[in-house]
Amino acid sequence: MPDSMPNKPTSPFAPALPPGGWRLREFAAAAVLFLATAATVLWQDAHLVVLWDLSYVLDTAARIALGQMPYRDFPLAHAPLTFLIQAAILRLTGHVFFHHVLYCALVGGLGTVLAWRIALGTLRGRMASAWAVALLLAAPLTVLGIYCILPHPSYDCDCAFSILVAVFLLQRVGPDSATAGAFAAGAALVLPVFFKQNIGLPLLLVAGASILLLLAARLLGRAKAAPGVPALLALLAGMFTALLAAGLLIHCTAGLGNYLHWTIQFAAQRRLPGLASMVGVYRQPSLLWMLPCVAGALTLLGSRLGVKVWARVLALGLLAAPFLWTLFTLFLYDDADERGDSLLALWPLLLILSAALTLFNLRRGLSLRALLPGILLVTVNGTLLSQQLWGSTYAIWPLLVLLVAEMVVFLGEPKIQHEAEAAAFPFLAPALAAVIAATLLVCGGFYTASEERLSYAQMPPGPVLHSAIPQLAGISAPGPYLPELDELLRFAEASIPARDGLILIPGEDPFYFATGRVARFPVLLFDPATDPFSPAQLVEQVRARNIRWLIVKRDLQIAEDVTPQRQATMDALQGEFALSNRLRGYDIYRRR
Repeated sequence: MPDSMPNKPTSPFAPALPPGGWRLREFAAAAVLFLATAATVLWQDAHLVVLWDLSYVLDTAARIALGQMPYRDFPLAHAPLTFLIQAAILRLTGHVFFHHVLYCALVGGLGTVLAWRIALGTLRGRMASAWAVALLLAAPLTVLGIYCILPHPSYDCDCAFSILVAVFLLQRVGPDSATAGAFAAGAALVLPVFFKQNIGLPLLLVAGASILLLLAARLLGRAKAAPGVPALLALLAGMFTALLAAGLLIHCTAGLGNYLHWTIQFAAQRRLPGLASMVGVYRQPSLLWMLPCVAGALTLLGSRLGVKVWARVLALGLLAAPFLWTLFTLFLYDDADERGDSLLALWPLLLILSAALTLFNLRRGLSLRALLPGILLVTVNGTLLSQQLWGSTYAIWPLLVLLVAEMVVFLGEPKIQHEAEAAAFPFLAPALAAVIAATLLVCGGFYTASEERLSYAQMPPGPVLHSAIPQLAGISAPGPYLPELDELLRFAEASIPARDGLILIPGEDPFYFATGRVARFPVLLFDPATDPFSPAQLVEQVRARNIRWLIVKRDLQIAEDVTPQRQATMDALQGEFALSNRLRGYDIYRRR
């Protein structure tokens, strides 16, 4: 049954309409989206593992599950919630790798369903085909969803899910909203900060500033479509209460000073890029022709010719050209890297277009809905601070889909569509949405299947091998890495006493998760973003903590060994340790 279409489109600055009750088609759509996304995550996990990412999260979670406190007992450059969730899974279900896979599949499927409901809330009441268009836009997330590309527990992915929860709640705050719902939405805006700082902090700051702006405008009588003053105050109260509760909890456990040092000062020192790097992500050569196409289409739609069928067909062609070109590159390029770059080149185009449309909407009036795309834009750019490349977008494709939904609404609004347009070409926005959805679904499927985003890990051709260790049952990857890891784990069980402290360099294996041993050295993964020690300080720590063993991995899965000052570190440690055993992929050193 199609959504009803009002005689006159509702104001684009009104809050999204409430979704109403779920009917059979809602349950069916949610089930299909959830199961398809979860199946992609499970398929990914069935044939690959990125040991570098997996070991950092699971080994850190393992030491937390044993009672060690992050920030106080050991350095941690990331916010705690992902590690705490995985530690809770460990405590509740034991050391079983597949339980963490199921977690990723569950969160990935729910993320796609949430993105679909948010898109539907944006479109409903503003176009006759809202239900179908929302489903079309959500379809690509079955292959580009939160956990589809990197199918292991990750703070980026969990942060993206928490953002969707916050946006879902925030979208439902309107002029007549109850304060309880607004309070919950305000509290939810705080959660992303404690999953990933560079994503959550920009979101929280811009959301707080937007709410204050709406409150001031509301008090001055200049934002009638904004939530009422009680709802806006409840939003701020929810944010403040959640921040206060989190701050008190951290102060009473890890210590607030420790937390701020490692997650803000140390993390910014190691990973915060310069302005040139931040701007550089927008220097895409394809923008030189894509932006003129989009500008020409919007100019044509806004002119008197915009009511002509030929003009609207031409505008659709210009708007669709960047996406059709991306589809064509699947046949043009054989290299997965070039195909991936072509797909990722759509990000700057869509972000720039979203920014322009957001500014245009803000000139016409203030509302929470008009500000929401700006909040998403700031959040996306905060994500790019992580690695300064478009590959950092692997967990936030749902946010791009939400921005596309806002653009589809914009193209269907009366300010863009003239009064005669209904008789001329009423399907411009749905047709463009279909082109975008098809591009993201097809190209995104190839992007995920090619593992181009995971090319920093070596996945040589050959059969997929599995671990024989019970705790790692279900972990899979091509290459010799898992059989070599099994050999190391058996050697450790037979020859290294459980009470002895050890160091693994660079630490890309989930050793502590698989063995259940207590980590006695502060650093588990030797990476520039996580290792605070110089070679001399490292030796001092070895002596102070009576570390008895050094395990050096020779056959790395990660394509480039990023151990800080690798040669100087090894030179310093070899003064303390002597070679004891040599396994297929590891050198085992014992304290002199």
